[in-house]
Amino acid sequence: MSETPTLRTLEALADAGLLPADRLPSLEAVAARYAVAITPAMTALVDASDPADPIARQFVPDRAELDALPIESADPVGDEAHSPVEGIVHRYPDRALLKLTHTCAVYCRFCFRREVVGPDGAGTLTPARLDAALAYIAATPAIWEVILTGGDPLVLSPRRLREVMARLEAIDHVRVVRFHSRVPVVAPETVTDDLVAALKSPTKAVYVALHANHPRELTVEARAACAKIIDAGLPMVSQTVLLRGVNDDAATLGALMRAFVETRIKPYYLHQGDLAPGTGHFRVPIAQGQALMRALRGDLSGLCQPTYILDIPDGHGKAPIGPGYLTGEPGGPLRIEDPAGVRHAYPGDPKE
Repeated sequence: MSETPTLRTLEALADAGLLPADRLPSLEAVAARYAVAITPAMTALVDASDPADPIARQFVPDRAELDALPIESADPVGDEAHSPVEGIVHRYPDRALLKLTHTCAVYCRFCFRREVVGPDGAGTLTPARLDAALAYIAATPAIWEVILTGGDPLVLSPRRLREVMARLEAIDHVRVVRFHSRVPVVAPETVTDDLVAALKSPTKAVYVALHANHPRELTVEARAACAKIIDAGLPMVSQTVLLRGVNDDAATLGALMRAFVETRIKPYYLHQGDLAPGTGHFRVPIAQGQALMRALRGDLSGLCQPTYILDIPDGHGKAPIGPGYLTGEPGGPLRIEDPAGVRHAYPGDPKE
């Protein structure tokens, strides 16, 4: 599998059977604007005979990506407004993003940073800009956790990752380091012992957050890559984007959450799709997302329950938007809904 090249052009996608040749002219403008890359692992998962294949839908360009809506924004979560120096996003007091690179192993068609990732995007931090970013972290004692994202930090070499980890190691007030990545599922063969060792720290708690959206992504190879990370002492959590035509039904979403738990990955966030340009065909109504969360709560183990989250536009932060189960006035009688949807009386708060 690793000998097959990553597909980076429309012609390569057509040659691999992922696109009919007669669609190429209509997609040239999409590929010119937004980066294309599909790894061998993901190409192998695509069912080319299924026009609605959920793996292809995530990675194969679609003409609908040019249909931007007035509510959409090139910076839908407000990264720029909270970037004191290049490479840093400091939106919450105790944690900051460190964006080492804007390169990814694959390019998702729904990416909320789609305007800045890719070979023609914001690139990788230069040594001078990395110095400035790390100096900001060192000078800001409130930062307890550093989240390495991008782009995908695990596309960088183990040598580069070791260097960054060594410099974070020297910042005493940083106690937790988290890597956000798709690599263990989209390029599991690159999760080598050397790469995993580069992520480890003698004094920091290191976590890896895996982005996957469909249970088919958790292949035998992907599970083995995750096991290599977890067995090295690095806990893993998951991030999933709720996507129309990919995971917007209870059976698929439930199977994905169970696949995470079976792989020893704790489901963490289920993201409502961000308002990135040309992604409206992926977004699921929030009411539908809440109904899916109710279905998960009724049928699946508590280990399988992510938090349904919305990143408020313009940089106002994340807020949970899952369904509510409790109604009534504070101090008065309450009604609580069980997983089957039946409401029950509850006596409310005890009186003083």
